[in-house]
Amino acid sequence: MLFLFFKGKLELNQRKEGEKVGLIVQKFGGTSVGSAEKIKNVATRVLEEKNNGNDVVVVVSAMGKTTDVLVSLAKELSSNPSKREMDMLLSTGEQVTISLLAMALAEQGVKAVSYTGWQAGISTESIHSNARITKIDTKVIANQLAAGNVVVVAGFQGISEAGEITTLGRGGSDTTAVALAAALNADKCDIYTDVTGVFTTDPRYVKEARKLLSVSYDEMLELANLGAGVLHPRAVEFAKNYQIPLEVRSSMERESGTIIEEEASMEQNLVVRGVAFEDEITRVTVLGLPQSITSLSTIFTTLAANRINVDIIIQSTTAEDTTNLSFSIKTESLDETLQVLEDNKETLKFNRIESEVGLAKVSIVGSGMISNPGVAAEMFASLAKNQIQVKMVSTSEIKVSTVVEKEHMLNAVQVLHETFELTGAFANA
Repeated sequence: MLFLFFKGKLELNQRKEGEKVGLIVQKFGGTSVGSAEKIKNVATRVLEEKNNGNDVVVVVSAMGKTTDVLVSLAKELSSNPSKREMDMLLSTGEQVTISLLAMALAEQGVKAVSYTGWQAGISTESIHSNARITKIDTKVIANQLAAGNVVVVAGFQGISEAGEITTLGRGGSDTTAVALAAALNADKCDIYTDVTGVFTTDPRYVKEARKLLSVSYDEMLELANLGAGVLHPRAVEFAKNYQIPLEVRSSMERESGTIIEEEASMEQNLVVRGVAFEDEITRVTVLGLPQSITSLSTIFTTLAANRINVDIIIQSTTAEDTTNLSFSIKTESLDETLQVLEDNKETLKFNRIESEVGLAKVSIVGSGMISNPGVAAEMFASLAKNQIQVKMVSTSEIKVSTVVEKEHMLNAVQVLHETFELTGAFANA
């Protein structure tokens, strides 16, 4: 649940009495601003939107692999750098991009001003490396827009109530863009990336993948949570809660992208809209938990308090009147998860822990599942026919997720893409 406080709502007719001006928020990711030439291209795209008669706020990421380079540099100096200092370091990447883009816009005759996240009025929780936005004061941006300037904002960052620089975690620039669109009551938020839209699955691995013309907020939220890297889940959540129209589109190609809206207006005949997948999944099994009504709540409260995200959960009772509990996590969280459990072993009262790495999660998503029974059965039958063992399962109204061995992940994706006929011409319209 998101609780945001927005101050200084923008009046779109501030320039002249009765003159209605649209407001577009554009977001460009790291690959779109990875070089001086690409930044010039972004400036051209911004100019095009200005020439359409719109005010423009641009949110940008760090250039190319800048964040990765900074992380590597930090690891050369410390095996466990503090999260505060990492935020200080990583927030500089976006600051480089905003200043360069403002310069490029000026060269094209566009008045522009750049702001870091905190200068733009973005306040966050006092949590380093994965903070959430708590409020946005839009006065500074609104004043610059009223003066006719393009406002370029650093994504991925903000400032806490204690005055500490914070970052928003992976995909934070997407979140910044959609949150600003909500705060400014923007007409639309365009997410520019290196692909032309949202595909039925990742076209880098399945050549038959096709671009979808539209996807519902709920479907996109599931796809994003399940591994589709085109949008961050937090950004989709913002868009849904504040009904911000989103379009995912290419920063290089001049073509329409994928519209993300409340109800997808196209491809209504599709039961399944997409196949999402992610590797580096680990199954953790806690054995010998007491059969207490509070066992589950205690263990997951403990993990949540340490910000460990748990996904698929399976519980089983043993003949010894104890409970075994299995759940899936990202492999990168394994060491921390094991440490938290061991540190709280006396409270949780389990016997031992087992873990299985080398797993992946493959999921199907589609709002059509609600009114079409038998989708899960068809999924399992197809996987079984292709000798792909399912180790864990999770379902909701619009998705079915399975955990399989990592070596079978791409085969499972291909099989399911074909099973649910996602290679048709519908997406080319």
